[in-house]
Amino acid sequence: MQAVILAAGEGNRVRPLTKNRPKAMIPVANRPIIGYVIDALVKNGIRDIIVVVGYKQEQVTRFLNSLDIPVTVVVQDKQIGTAHALRQAESKIKGDFLVLPGDNYIDAESIARIREERNAMLTKEHPNPSNFGVVGIHNGKIVSIVEKPTDDNPGLTVSTGIYSLTKDFFTFINDYTHMTDAIADMLEAKQSIRAVMADDWQDAIYPWDLLVMNKRLLRTLPAVREGTTSRHTTIQGAVRIGKGTTIGPHTVITGPVVIGNDCTISPNCCILPNTSIGSRVEIEPFTCIGNAIVMDDTVIGSHSRIVDTVIGERCVLGDHTSTCIASGTIEIVDENTRSTFGAIIGDNLKCNSFTMFRHCIIGNNVTIEGNHNIDSRIIGDNSLVV
Repeated sequence: MQAVILAAGEGNRVRPLTKNRPKAMIPVANRPIIGYVIDALVKNGIRDIIVVVGYKQEQVTRFLNSLDIPVTVVVQDKQIGTAHALRQAESKIKGDFLVLPGDNYIDAESIARIREERNAMLTKEHPNPSNFGVVGIHNGKIVSIVEKPTDDNPGLTVSTGIYSLTKDFFTFINDYTHMTDAIADMLEAKQSIRAVMADDWQDAIYPWDLLVMNKRLLRTLPAVREGTTSRHTTIQGAVRIGKGTTIGPHTVITGPVVIGNDCTISPNCCILPNTSIGSRVEIEPFTCIGNAIVMDDTVIGSHSRIVDTVIGERCVLGDHTSTCIASGTIEIVDENTRSTFGAIIGDNLKCNSFTMFRHCIIGNNVTIEGNHNIDSRIIGDNSLVV
């Protein structure tokens, strides 16, 4: 069986983190999301994999070339929808196939449930169905699909965007740009589409959703210690430490935690559970980090407290920087969205000492001078805060 992974989109609701990388390449538990999708396929013996790339395609292609299995790459020149993206792979498809988004986590067990079905959709109940295609099901079959309905009734069943299809599906795409439109056309033509419930599936619609996905994926990682730890370091639970990383004395790390290669974790730090730290990260003394994603080449100054936060690459945070979790409404793609998090920080932030972030989104290439309390705000790319 073949599988087509759609990884051409940007993910504009996850900005600023997708300004410099496609959503499928955002590192969660220190690995691009698309890597977990490929793992689930390989565990099911599916090795004939086609990936549709587009936005920042060179990053996806470079990652795919680093894998141990060959992957066929096709290009969507303009990112105008999932059905259009799938159409780019039509000439490579020989028979029955799976379609999967490259920016969602899916487990191998769910793939096993749907792979033997012909014309089937993987579904899941979701607390916020208005962000997805909501499906109606009767006697185990899909009877309707509505893309991103305005009525946000909790507990509705949604499409995961994962399908098992025959090649006849391409006759229903026509001029459609989105998969849900083509599926609706199939239903209108009285074609049967079976509903298969997913076991474990997660999408990150908004940037703070990455913290939930990170927490889930960290539980799957085995404890490995390849770096150097002081004999006065305390490590509890499943902790993965990369090559070349040094952990200073009197630092306490409580898993699940993953720390990349060539990091420097100074003495007297505290790394709390559900934290992913990328490669070449420097954390200065007396700093506490928890429930966070810290990407590559970032420096966090001493006496800082970073919680419930995503930090991009190459950031420099001064000493006594803090993030504080809070709830509130924030505007994402012209929609007011209720959320709870500390901070979402893009790449290349530079902030002075004693800066506090509370329920805010900071863009890329931002410089913050002086000591500021930034509360429930969005600061755009390339801003200077004085």
